[in-house]
Amino acid sequence: MKHFLWTIITTGLVIFNCTSSKISPRNDDHEIHLPGLPAQVSNNEFVEADGLIGVEPKSPYIEFYLMDSIRVVLDDPYPPEGIFDSPRNLILYALPNGNSIEWSMGKQKNETDDWHFNIQYIDAQIKWLRQNTPQRYTVAYLEAPQLSWPAWKRSHTDHGEMIAHVVDSLRSVYPQARVILNSHSGGGSFINGFIESQDEIPAWVQRIGFIDSNYGYDEAIGVKLESWLQSDIKNVLTVFAYNDSIALYEGKPFVSATGGTWYRSKMMIKDLGQKHTLIKTDIHKRIIQYRSDDDQILVLLKENPSRGIFHTEQVELNGLIHSLLFGSADENVGYTYFGDRCYDQYIQSHSPAF
Repeated sequence: MKHFLWTIITTGLVIFNCTSSKISPRNDDHEIHLPGLPAQVSNNEFVEADGLIGVEPKSPYIEFYLMDSIRVVLDDPYPPEGIFDSPRNLILYALPNGNSIEWSMGKQKNETDDWHFNIQYIDAQIKWLRQNTPQRYTVAYLEAPQLSWPAWKRSHTDHGEMIAHVVDSLRSVYPQARVILNSHSGGGSFINGFIESQDEIPAWVQRIGFIDSNYGYDEAIGVKLESWLQSDIKNVLTVFAYNDSIALYEGKPFVSATGGTWYRSKMMIKDLGQKHTLIKTDIHKRIIQYRSDDDQILVLLKENPSRGIFHTEQVELNGLIHSLLFGSADENVGYTYFGDRCYDQYIQSHSPAF
């Protein structure tokens, strides 16, 4: 732990005090009040961070705060020294609306637990990856104040600069790592904010994943994604969505015809398909796959004749695993996207102590 703290001090992981104006989030296409993606807003005041705070956690987790109380939990089980066969993958996982880090990590749910514990299981999926692939995965869970990245962005006119600082600060701890930006639901707003803050997506970003989270996609983001894909054949983009444009909650639609991930994903297919050959195939469970012939792009669209809600299942049913292994030698080895959970044995009985 001392080594880690010294690394933070010497590599520029600086914690800033920033004032935050409180703006009540509106109910728009980026924030949908629905089980699985509720844009919950807390009425509590947030304590502004003034350095690395909190007690020393149990290994391998460390908790700290960046900027105006952006909560980070770093899951890094690897020793600081040693020779490894593979480089480190640093996953920056931007949490969905209304979810805490504990809920996103998941655990064995009992009758008294909040239902959010049972919808993502990011911790178990990462543990499965560590045991079943030769890759090293370090995860930084990113929780926004108010549990909503869209709401947080609206409360800060300089959110792009702040997001860029968060990413750079975390990367400074692992300067040689391959950075992976991944997100679910409102977490996609964090990734969009980062892309928008950059003249071009940095070369050290090697994989970007939107798991039903590309609500804010537009043509300008598409131009930067295309340039990034063209810059290195190893760069990979994954996008998972379902037909939320016809989905019903309590008998009513909850996104506009153009505001959900179904429409935005089709925009991405159109934009990226101008310079890439995207091969369309039907796979299991009414999922349409658009896959580039160079394995740089994967877009999965789940049809929805029942008009149901498949928002969280895209993560829970091996979604994070597939977003990280697409295009690799381990793709579809020991798991199936939208199949049975492959990682059940790795689900912990209790939330970890930070």
